[in-house]
Amino acid sequence: MINGQIREREVRLIDENGTQIGIIPTREAQQRADEAGLDLVCVSPKAVPPVCKIVDFGKYRYELARKEKEAKKKQKIIEIKEIRMSPNIDTNDLNTKISAARKFLSKGNKVKVSIRFRGREMAHTAESKPMMDDFAEQLSDVAVIDKPAKMEGRFMTMFLSAKK
Repeated sequence: MINGQIREREVRLIDENGTQIGIIPTREAQQRADEAGLDLVCVSPKAVPPVCKIVDFGKYRYELARKEKEAKKKQKIIEIKEIRMSPNIDTNDLNTKISAARKFLSKGNKVKVSIRFRGREMAHTAESKPMMDDFAEQLSDVAVIDKPAKMEGRFMTMFLSAKK
């Protein structure tokens, strides 16, 4: 809220230099802003009484947008990468999948390791649990298990994340 949009009777005022004036009536705060040739901007409307600042509104909006953009640059988006295998995977293929998982983990992503069972393979799901444990064991230097291997329908899934 700026200038005439502020409906409170009194506000806590901060002048253009950043010094606190104190709690004064809104009309007086608006007059001070007009005398300085600037705007009265409500920076904290939920406070009691609301905190208002005498600033150039255009410049204030620009600063807020710039701070928001900087904060957005610094945040890291963690993706979940999936590695799918079958229960009768060969050792070389398994090593290739492990190196791919290692690469994903080094980039800071989480890894979902899943084994898909088809047809008669569903009768032998227990034999794939040691393979999942071995997969996690080979990555134990760079990863920790978020969720251990668990059957979900036709898939056995396990989640790994990078060590801190």
